[in-house]
Amino acid sequence: MPRIRLLAPTALLGLLLSGCGVLPSLPEKPGKPVYQGERFAAEETFSRLFDANVDDTCEAARRALLSQGYVISKAGAGIVQGAKRFQPEGEVHVEIGFNVVCVGDGPKQQVATAYVSAQQDRYALKKSPQAASLGVSALGSISLPLSSTQDSMVKVASETIPAGEFYDRFFTLMQRMLRETAADH
Repeated sequence: MPRIRLLAPTALLGLLLSGCGVLPSLPEKPGKPVYQGERFAAEETFSRLFDANVDDTCEAARRALLSQGYVISKAGAGIVQGAKRFQPEGEVHVEIGFNVVCVGDGPKQQVATAYVSAQQDRYALKKSPQAASLGVSALGSISLPLSSTQDSMVKVASETIPAGEFYDRFFTLMQRMLRETAADH
């Protein structure tokens, strides 16, 4: 009888644990797809018309980015690309990348539209503990964690910056750069 008392709780626990895998899972409620939030409205958040040709407009964009500490990776043929890195917290790294495309408008292409898009990538520090194996003939192999870790930055988020005020400040700085360039000529 004492033996049955010991086996009964063990058997009951095993039965409960095996039943956990049999329960049906609840279906996840699907969210609204991201693309359905795209409005394609005729707003000027990402573009602005400048009273300058394509080359002067893109040069103003390049100078605006340089004046704010951005590193230019590509400039020419109506395109400017630049990036700037930030570390707002100890284990967080943020990078903002700018893409500017200048397109001529009007019959003689004397004015240009600058299309601007900025992307923010967020990285976090991932710490992976390193383990070592120790072989003991009687016991086999034993893994022991060491005190050292291998750190790496992992991208955890990426988004196009949607803030209109952010782009308004950039376009205002571009306009100032165009005025300064025109005053030099």
